[in-house]
Parts: sequence; C-alpha cells; structure tokens
Amino acid sequence: MIDLKGTFVILRNKRLETYNNFEEIPEVFSNLIRFEPDYPLGPHTAEQHEEIEKYSDYLKNLLLRENASSN
Repeated sequence: MIDLKGTFVILRNKRLETYNNFEEIPEVFSNLIRFEPDYPLGPHTAEQHEEIEKYSDYLKNLLLRENASSN
C-alpha cells in the first residue's frame, strides 16, 4: 500500500477527476493531468528523504497506467 497524499488529476471518460490519495486513483484512465504530492516540511529525516525519492517511481507508475489505457 502506498500512503501518498497530494493532488492528482486525471482525465477519464472525457472528465477531469481529482484525487487526494494515490491509492484511490483508478487503474485505467486516459491522461495524467496533475501530479502534485504533498512534501513533508523540512528539515527532512533520512526516512522522509527515502520516501520522497520514491515519488518519481509513483509518477512513472501513473504514466504506465495512462499509456496502458490507450492500447
């Protein structure tokens, strides 16, 4: 389970949908419009840095879902 909060906007069925929890984003959608994770306030701990480094992987995951829906 990914505990990532923020603002995530997708285009699905010709409608914009906004999510605040990464886990709630549907598996299939047309386009990723906005990926804006909440960053913890600094200074950051080592654990927070490790989590922040995963954000690019989460973005890649969404982009793969976006591309998969167009096939």
